[in-house]
Amino acid sequence: MATQEMRSVYVETLIALAERDERIMVCEADLMRAHGTTKFADRFPGRAVDVGVAEANLVGVSAGLSLGGKIPFAATFGCFASRRAFDQFFLSANYARLNVKLVGTDPGVTAAFNGGTHMPFEDVGLMRMVPGLTIFEPADPVSLRALMKQSASMWGCTYMRLPRKSVEPIYEEGEEFTLGKGKLLFDGDDVTIIAMGGLLVGEAIKAHEMLAEEGIDAALIDMHTVKPLDEELVLHHARKSGAVVTAENHQIAGGLGAAVANCLSCACPTPMRMVGIRDEFGQVGTQAWLQQHYRLTADEIVTQVKDVLNK
Repeated sequence: MATQEMRSVYVETLIALAERDERIMVCEADLMRAHGTTKFADRFPGRAVDVGVAEANLVGVSAGLSLGGKIPFAATFGCFASRRAFDQFFLSANYARLNVKLVGTDPGVTAAFNGGTHMPFEDVGLMRMVPGLTIFEPADPVSLRALMKQSASMWGCTYMRLPRKSVEPIYEEGEEFTLGKGKLLFDGDDVTIIAMGGLLVGEAIKAHEMLAEEGIDAALIDMHTVKPLDEELVLHHARKSGAVVTAENHQIAGGLGAAVANCLSCACPTPMRMVGIRDEFGQVGTQAWLQQHYRLTADEIVTQVKDVLNK
């Protein structure tokens, strides 16, 4: 399977959706070239809005479009979508029970050379506090297409984390996905690994192979939707294996690990470990270097699996 830039798949999917539904619109905050949505604007010149460098206004305009019956996909860097426009998204879109599809690009270390100011490690934590909001992060182009289509067809606000660059393909064309339901990649009896996003799902697959070579039978779940969390799937595998490790390109405070811990602590207390950012700011570097620095790697997942099993 060939690699493909996620932003290209994002735009292709938007165009396909817009061809079938005239309500689909694109809203941008001076990032149309970075996101590739100039292609959408060329195809549908009356259905693309660029508000300039004004992220709060991006959400406000999108809320207005939703109120007028449109389905706006509003995209900006994840740091701005969450930190800068949080109040507008909370009140104008979610509290108002509208239908804004907010997209936060370059999540976590995928921001790379944009550095710490543009590196969202906390966006999921912020967005998890918004009542009723659906939060998801597709792992590859196949899941991106499927989950975007479901986001467009459902009523209500969503927040999607989206790397712009290429990710390693994971799924074959035609694979089915459901927002709010995790995807079991491998079953296993010894430990359950729960990962989110292409970067860490990819590392978790490598970790699964490394563990198998040592005789450790790990289940692996792609938890593409962190809210609502697929608690049924989490609890089933926690009870089956008795140990859980989460992995995310995000702060462990407030993200996937916290969501899983909340679930387990209430219904099935289970030994668990978390792989993710540990109370640090972002910084400039290549994605590969940043992954090593913050220990977002297959080796770290294996280390945490062994540690939780030792306990």
